[in-house]
Amino acid sequence: MSRKVAAKPTDALLTAQLKNAFWRAVINRDNTADGRFFYAVKTTGVYCRPACGARTPKRENILFYLTGADAEEAGFRPCKRCKPNQLPISKGHLALITRLCRDIDNAESPPTLSALAERANLSPYHLHRLFKQVTGLTPKAYATARRANRIREGLNRNVNITQAIFDAGFNANSAFYTKTHQLLGMTPNRYRRGGAGLAIHFAVGQCSLGSILVAATSRGVCAIFMGDSPEELVNGLEQRFPNAELIGGDRDFEQCVALVVGFVEAPETGLDLPLDIRGTAFQQRVWQALQAIPPGSTLSYSQVAERIGSPQATRAVATACAANPLAVAIPCHRVVRSDGSISGYRWGIERKRALLAREVNGQSTGCEKAPVVKK
Repeated sequence: MSRKVAAKPTDALLTAQLKNAFWRAVINRDNTADGRFFYAVKTTGVYCRPACGARTPKRENILFYLTGADAEEAGFRPCKRCKPNQLPISKGHLALITRLCRDIDNAESPPTLSALAERANLSPYHLHRLFKQVTGLTPKAYATARRANRIREGLNRNVNITQAIFDAGFNANSAFYTKTHQLLGMTPNRYRRGGAGLAIHFAVGQCSLGSILVAATSRGVCAIFMGDSPEELVNGLEQRFPNAELIGGDRDFEQCVALVVGFVEAPETGLDLPLDIRGTAFQQRVWQALQAIPPGSTLSYSQVAERIGSPQATRAVATACAANPLAVAIPCHRVVRSDGSISGYRWGIERKRALLAREVNGQSTGCEKAPVVKK
Protein backbone atom coordinates (compact mmCIF):
# COMPACT_ATOMS: atom_id res chain seq x y z
CA MET A 1 0.00 0.00 0.00
CA SER A 2 1.37 3.41 -0.96
CA ARG A 3 2.09 5.88 1.83
CA LYS A 4 0.28 9.20 1.71
CA VAL A 5 2.94 11.86 1.46
CA ALA A 6 2.15 15.47 0.65
CA ALA A 7 3.64 16.50 -2.68
CA LYS A 8 5.75 19.64 -2.51
CA PRO A 9 4.88 22.12 -5.27
CA THR A 10 8.50 21.85 -6.45
CA ASP A 11 7.70 18.67 -8.37
CA ALA A 12 4.59 20.14 -9.94
CA LEU A 13 6.49 23.22 -11.07
CA LEU A 14 9.23 21.34 -12.88
CA THR A 15 8.88 21.04 -16.64
CA ALA A 16 8.24 17.67 -18.24
CA GLN A 17 11.54 17.96 -20.11
CA LEU A 18 13.48 18.52 -16.87
CA LYS A 19 11.71 15.62 -15.16
CA ASN A 20 12.63 13.36 -18.07
CA ALA A 21 16.27 14.40 -17.74
CA PHE A 22 16.16 13.73 -13.99
CA TRP A 23 14.57 10.32 -14.60
CA ARG A 24 17.31 9.35 -17.07
CA ALA A 25 19.91 10.33 -14.45
CA VAL A 26 18.18 8.08 -11.89
CA ILE A 27 18.03 5.14 -14.31
CA ASN A 28 21.73 5.56 -15.19
CA ARG A 29 22.74 6.27 -11.55
CA ASP A 30 24.51 9.38 -12.84
CA ASN A 31 27.05 10.60 -10.25
CA THR A 32 27.43 13.91 -12.08
CA ALA A 33 23.82 14.76 -11.18
CA ASP A 34 24.55 14.56 -7.47
CA GLY A 35 23.48 17.78 -5.80
CA ARG A 36 21.42 19.00 -8.78
CA PHE A 37 18.23 17.30 -7.55
CA PHE A 38 16.85 14.55 -5.32
CA TYR A 39 14.13 12.01 -5.97
CA ALA A 40 11.57 10.81 -3.43
CA VAL A 41 9.71 7.51 -3.51
CA LYS A 42 6.06 7.68 -2.47
CA THR A 43 5.82 3.97 -1.65
CA THR A 44 8.73 3.98 0.84
CA GLY A 45 8.64 7.55 2.14
CA VAL A 46 12.38 8.13 1.55
CA TYR A 47 14.32 10.45 -0.70
CA CYS A 48 17.63 9.65 -2.43
CA ARG A 49 20.50 10.96 -4.48
CA PRO A 50 20.28 10.37 -8.26
CA ALA A 51 23.05 7.73 -8.09
CA CYS A 52 21.63 5.81 -5.11
CA GLY A 53 22.46 2.12 -5.33
CA ALA A 54 19.02 1.03 -4.11
CA ARG A 55 16.63 -0.73 -6.47
CA THR A 56 15.26 1.72 -9.04
CA PRO A 57 11.61 2.47 -8.23
CA LYS A 58 8.79 2.75 -10.75
CA ARG A 59 8.54 6.13 -12.44
CA GLU A 60 4.96 6.72 -11.27
CA ASN A 61 6.11 6.48 -7.63
CA ILE A 62 8.75 9.20 -7.93
CA LEU A 63 8.66 12.91 -7.10
CA PHE A 64 11.58 15.23 -7.81
CA TYR A 65 12.92 17.96 -5.52
CA LEU A 66 15.68 20.47 -6.08
CA THR A 67 16.85 20.33 -2.46
CA GLY A 68 16.83 17.75 0.30
CA ALA A 69 15.17 20.28 2.58
CA ASP A 70 12.19 20.43 0.20
CA ALA A 71 11.89 16.65 0.27
CA GLU A 72 12.02 16.55 4.07
CA GLU A 73 9.48 19.36 4.34
CA ALA A 74 7.18 17.24 2.17
CA GLY A 75 7.43 14.41 4.70
CA PHE A 76 10.17 12.23 3.22
CA ARG A 77 13.10 10.94 5.27
CA PRO A 78 16.69 10.55 4.01
CA CYS A 79 17.73 7.20 2.54
CA LYS A 80 20.06 5.29 4.87
CA ARG A 81 22.01 3.93 1.93
CA CYS A 82 22.98 7.04 -0.04
CA LYS A 83 22.58 9.53 2.87
CA PRO A 84 21.30 12.46 0.81
CA ASN A 85 21.24 14.70 3.89
CA GLN A 86 25.05 14.52 4.15
CA LEU A 87 27.51 16.36 1.97
CA PRO A 88 29.24 14.16 -0.65
CA ILE A 89 32.94 14.02 0.09
CA SER A 90 35.21 14.26 -2.93
CA LYS A 91 38.99 14.22 -3.18
CA GLY A 92 38.77 17.96 -3.60
CA HIS A 93 36.89 18.27 -0.32
CA LEU A 94 39.44 16.12 1.48
CA ALA A 95 42.27 18.27 0.11
CA LEU A 96 40.42 21.44 1.13
CA ILE A 97 39.80 20.30 4.71
CA THR A 98 43.39 19.07 4.99
CA ARG A 99 44.60 22.51 3.95
CA LEU A 100 42.29 24.23 6.44
CA CYS A 101 43.54 21.93 9.21
CA ARG A 102 47.10 23.01 8.39
CA ASP A 103 45.97 26.64 8.46
CA ILE A 104 44.52 26.10 11.93
CA ASP A 105 47.70 24.31 13.05
CA ASN A 106 49.92 27.18 11.89
CA ALA A 107 47.74 30.08 13.07
CA GLU A 108 48.86 32.05 16.11
CA SER A 109 45.24 32.10 17.32
CA PRO A 110 42.33 29.97 16.10
CA PRO A 111 40.75 31.45 12.95
CA THR A 112 37.01 32.10 13.07
CA LEU A 113 34.53 29.95 11.18
CA SER A 114 33.77 32.93 8.91
CA ALA A 115 37.46 33.37 8.08
CA LEU A 116 37.86 29.68 7.25
CA ALA A 117 34.70 29.71 5.15
CA GLU A 118 36.00 32.69 3.17
CA ARG A 119 39.26 30.83 2.45
CA ALA A 120 37.28 27.76 1.36
CA ASN A 121 34.83 29.80 -0.73
CA LEU A 122 31.96 28.10 1.10
CA SER A 123 29.23 29.38 3.39
CA PRO A 124 30.03 29.00 7.12
CA TYR A 125 27.12 26.54 7.41
CA HIS A 126 28.38 24.22 4.67
CA LEU A 127 31.99 24.43 5.80
CA HIS A 128 30.97 23.54 9.35
CA ARG A 129 29.10 20.43 8.11
CA LEU A 130 31.87 19.38 5.71
CA PHE A 131 34.66 19.88 8.25
CA LYS A 132 32.83 17.79 10.85
CA GLN A 133 32.01 15.10 8.31
CA VAL A 134 35.67 14.75 7.27
CA THR A 135 37.47 15.16 10.61
CA GLY A 136 34.83 14.14 13.14
CA LEU A 137 35.20 17.53 14.84
CA THR A 138 33.89 21.02 14.31
CA PRO A 139 36.54 23.60 13.34
CA LYS A 140 36.35 25.03 16.87
CA ALA A 141 36.78 21.61 18.52
CA TYR A 142 39.69 20.80 16.18
CA ALA A 143 41.38 24.09 17.06
CA THR A 144 40.85 23.41 20.78
CA ALA A 145 42.35 19.92 20.44
CA ARG A 146 45.36 21.31 18.58
CA ARG A 147 45.88 23.96 21.27
CA ALA A 148 45.75 21.22 23.90
CA ASN A 149 48.46 19.34 21.98
CA ARG A 150 50.59 22.49 21.81
CA ILE A 151 50.24 22.99 25.56
CA ARG A 152 51.33 19.38 26.19
CA GLU A 153 54.27 19.69 23.81
CA GLY A 154 55.41 22.90 25.47
CA LEU A 155 55.11 21.49 28.98
CA ASN A 156 56.93 18.32 27.93
CA ARG A 157 59.78 20.49 26.64
CA ASN A 158 59.88 22.28 30.02
CA VAL A 159 58.85 25.58 28.42
CA ASN A 160 57.71 28.22 30.90
CA ILE A 161 53.99 27.62 31.58
CA THR A 162 52.96 31.15 30.60
CA GLN A 163 54.99 30.90 27.40
CA ALA A 164 53.43 27.51 26.59
CA ILE A 165 49.96 29.03 27.04
CA PHE A 166 50.69 31.93 24.67
CA ASP A 167 52.47 29.65 22.17
CA ALA A 168 49.30 27.54 22.04
CA GLY A 169 47.28 30.54 20.89
CA PHE A 170 45.71 31.78 24.11
CA ASN A 171 45.86 35.56 24.39
CA ALA A 172 45.61 35.52 28.19
CA ASN A 173 46.29 33.11 31.04
CA SER A 174 42.70 33.43 32.20
CA ALA A 175 41.40 32.19 28.83
CA PHE A 176 43.43 29.01 29.32
CA TYR A 177 42.76 28.37 33.00
CA THR A 178 38.98 28.39 32.46
CA LYS A 179 39.51 25.33 30.24
CA THR A 180 42.45 23.68 31.97
CA HIS A 181 40.62 20.52 33.02
CA GLN A 182 39.03 20.13 29.59
CA LEU A 183 42.41 20.50 27.86
CA LEU A 184 44.80 18.69 30.21
CA GLY A 185 42.65 16.95 32.79
CA MET A 186 44.71 18.65 35.52
CA THR A 187 46.69 21.82 36.20
CA PRO A 188 49.75 22.54 34.01
CA ASN A 189 52.10 21.99 36.96
CA ARG A 190 50.56 18.60 37.70
CA TYR A 191 50.66 17.63 34.02
CA ARG A 192 54.36 18.55 33.80
CA ARG A 193 55.04 16.42 36.87
CA GLY A 194 53.12 13.48 35.44
CA GLY A 195 50.19 14.04 37.75
CA ALA A 196 52.31 14.79 40.82
CA GLY A 197 50.11 16.10 43.60
CA LEU A 198 47.02 14.47 42.12
CA ALA A 199 45.49 12.10 44.67
CA ILE A 200 43.94 8.97 43.16
CA HIS A 201 42.22 6.40 45.36
CA PHE A 202 42.05 2.89 43.98
CA ALA A 203 41.25 -0.68 44.86
CA VAL A 204 41.33 -4.02 43.06
CA GLY A 205 38.56 -6.56 43.37
CA GLN A 206 37.86 -10.01 41.99
CA CYS A 207 34.85 -11.11 39.97
CA SER A 208 34.00 -13.91 37.60
CA LEU A 209 35.82 -12.14 34.76
CA GLY A 210 39.09 -11.85 36.69
CA SER A 211 40.65 -8.87 38.43
CA ILE A 212 39.08 -5.42 38.23
CA LEU A 213 40.61 -2.10 39.31
CA VAL A 214 38.63 1.03 40.07
CA ALA A 215 40.37 4.38 40.57
CA ALA A 216 38.94 7.83 41.27
CA THR A 217 40.00 11.43 41.68
CA SER A 218 38.02 14.02 43.60
CA ARG A 219 36.02 14.59 40.41
CA GLY A 220 34.94 11.00 39.88
CA VAL A 221 36.00 7.57 38.63
CA CYS A 222 38.95 8.01 36.26
CA ALA A 223 39.84 4.38 35.51
CA ILE A 224 38.19 0.96 35.44
CA PHE A 225 40.61 -1.73 34.29
CA MET A 226 40.02 -5.47 33.87
CA GLY A 227 42.72 -8.12 33.59
CA ASP A 228 44.20 -11.37 34.81
CA SER A 229 46.11 -10.13 37.85
CA PRO A 230 46.02 -7.23 40.34
CA GLU A 231 49.68 -6.45 39.67
CA GLU A 232 49.02 -5.99 35.94
CA LEU A 233 46.21 -3.53 36.64
CA VAL A 234 48.11 -1.51 39.24
CA ASN A 235 51.04 -1.23 36.82
CA GLY A 236 48.66 0.09 34.18
CA LEU A 237 47.36 2.73 36.58
CA GLU A 238 50.93 3.78 37.45
CA GLN A 239 51.74 4.16 33.75
CA ARG A 240 48.66 6.29 33.15
CA PHE A 241 49.41 8.57 36.13
CA PRO A 242 53.19 8.11 36.61
CA ASN A 243 53.65 10.69 39.37
CA ALA A 244 50.23 10.87 40.97
CA GLU A 245 49.75 9.86 44.59
CA LEU A 246 48.04 6.47 44.42
CA ILE A 247 46.18 5.70 47.63
CA GLY A 248 44.83 2.27 48.50
CA GLY A 249 41.08 2.46 48.93
CA ASP A 250 39.51 2.55 52.39
CA ARG A 251 36.25 0.92 53.45
CA ASP A 252 34.14 3.69 51.90
CA PHE A 253 35.95 3.36 48.59
CA GLU A 254 35.37 -0.40 48.61
CA GLN A 255 31.66 0.40 48.22
CA CYS A 256 32.46 2.11 44.92
CA VAL A 257 34.36 -0.96 43.76
CA ALA A 258 31.46 -3.16 44.86
CA LEU A 259 29.08 -1.13 42.71
CA VAL A 260 31.26 -1.64 39.63
CA VAL A 261 31.70 -5.34 40.34
CA GLY A 262 27.97 -5.71 40.86
CA PHE A 263 27.30 -4.04 37.52
CA VAL A 264 29.74 -6.38 35.75
CA GLU A 265 27.96 -9.40 37.22
CA ALA A 266 24.40 -8.11 36.78
CA PRO A 267 24.20 -5.29 34.16
CA GLU A 268 20.50 -4.80 34.83
CA THR A 269 21.41 -3.17 38.17
CA GLY A 270 22.83 -0.13 36.32
CA LEU A 271 25.86 1.96 37.21
CA ASP A 272 25.42 5.51 38.47
CA LEU A 273 28.81 6.96 39.41
CA PRO A 274 30.42 10.34 38.67
CA LEU A 275 33.11 9.98 36.03
CA ASP A 276 36.32 11.92 35.50
CA ILE A 277 36.72 11.37 31.76
CA ARG A 278 40.05 12.41 30.23
CA GLY A 279 40.58 12.20 26.49
CA THR A 280 40.83 14.14 23.26
CA ALA A 281 37.82 16.00 21.90
CA PHE A 282 37.15 13.23 19.37
CA GLN A 283 37.54 10.46 21.95
CA GLN A 284 35.08 12.17 24.26
CA ARG A 285 32.52 12.47 21.45
CA VAL A 286 32.87 8.75 20.72
CA TRP A 287 32.66 7.83 24.41
CA GLN A 288 29.52 9.93 24.85
CA ALA A 289 27.93 8.05 21.94
CA LEU A 290 28.87 4.72 23.56
CA GLN A 291 27.20 5.73 26.81
CA ALA A 292 23.96 6.22 24.86
CA ILE A 293 23.89 2.57 23.69
CA PRO A 294 21.38 0.76 25.94
CA PRO A 295 22.31 -2.55 27.65
CA GLY A 296 21.55 -5.54 25.45
CA SER A 297 22.07 -3.52 22.26
CA THR A 298 25.06 -3.17 19.97
CA LEU A 299 26.23 -0.83 17.24
CA SER A 300 28.88 -1.30 14.59
CA TYR A 301 31.90 0.99 14.45
CA SER A 302 30.47 2.58 11.30
CA GLN A 303 27.13 3.20 13.01
CA VAL A 304 28.89 4.96 15.88
CA ALA A 305 30.77 7.07 13.33
CA GLU A 306 27.45 8.04 11.74
CA ARG A 307 25.92 8.89 15.12
CA ILE A 308 28.66 11.39 15.89
CA GLY A 309 28.26 12.90 12.43
CA SER A 310 31.53 11.51 11.02
CA PRO A 311 30.66 8.57 8.74
CA GLN A 312 34.19 8.51 7.30
CA ALA A 313 35.81 8.08 10.73
CA THR A 314 35.12 4.38 11.34
CA ARG A 315 38.79 3.55 11.97
CA ALA A 316 39.18 6.52 14.32
CA VAL A 317 36.12 5.32 16.25
CA ALA A 318 37.74 1.91 16.68
CA THR A 319 40.92 3.58 17.96
CA ALA A 320 38.90 5.65 20.46
CA CYS A 321 37.18 2.49 21.70
CA ALA A 322 40.56 0.83 22.21
CA ALA A 323 41.75 3.84 24.25
CA ASN A 324 38.76 3.78 26.60
CA PRO A 325 40.07 3.76 30.22
CA LEU A 326 36.65 3.17 31.82
CA ALA A 327 35.59 -0.40 31.09
CA VAL A 328 31.82 -1.01 31.40
CA ALA A 329 31.16 2.59 32.53
CA ILE A 330 31.87 3.62 28.93
CA PRO A 331 30.51 0.46 27.25
CA CYS A 332 32.87 -0.02 24.32
CA HIS A 333 32.02 -3.74 24.57
CA ARG A 334 28.71 -2.87 22.87
CA VAL A 335 30.49 -2.00 19.62
CA VAL A 336 30.91 -4.84 17.14
CA ARG A 337 31.83 -5.36 13.50
CA SER A 338 29.36 -4.57 10.72
CA ASP A 339 28.49 -8.25 10.36
CA GLY A 340 27.74 -8.52 14.09
CA SER A 341 30.89 -10.47 14.94
CA ILE A 342 32.95 -9.56 18.01
CA SER A 343 36.20 -7.75 17.32
CA GLY A 344 39.10 -6.61 19.46
CA TYR A 345 38.58 -5.44 23.04
CA ARG A 346 41.13 -3.75 25.27
CA TRP A 347 40.26 -6.06 28.15
CA GLY A 348 40.13 -9.29 26.11
CA ILE A 349 37.74 -10.80 23.57
CA GLU A 350 36.33 -13.37 26.03
CA ARG A 351 35.43 -10.65 28.53
CA LYS A 352 33.66 -8.73 25.78
CA ARG A 353 31.72 -11.81 24.77
CA ALA A 354 30.77 -12.51 28.39
CA LEU A 355 29.61 -8.93 29.02
CA LEU A 356 27.43 -8.96 25.92
CA ALA A 357 25.97 -12.36 26.81
CA ARG A 358 24.99 -11.13 30.27
CA GLU A 359 23.30 -8.06 28.86
CA VAL A 360 21.47 -9.92 26.11
CA ASN A 361 20.50 -12.99 28.10
CA GLY A 362 20.23 -11.46 31.56
CA GLN A 363 22.85 -13.83 32.92
CA SER A 364 24.16 -13.22 36.41
CA THR A 365 26.74 -15.08 38.44
CA GLY A 366 28.19 -14.71 41.89
CA CYS A 367 31.19 -12.56 42.65
CA GLU A 368 33.74 -12.67 45.39
CA LYS A 369 33.88 -9.82 47.86
CA ALA A 370 36.31 -7.21 46.52
CA PRO A 371 39.56 -7.24 48.50
CA VAL A 372 41.69 -4.11 48.54
CA VAL A 373 45.18 -4.02 47.09
CA LYS A 374 47.20 -1.24 48.73
CA LYS A 375 50.46 0.26 47.55
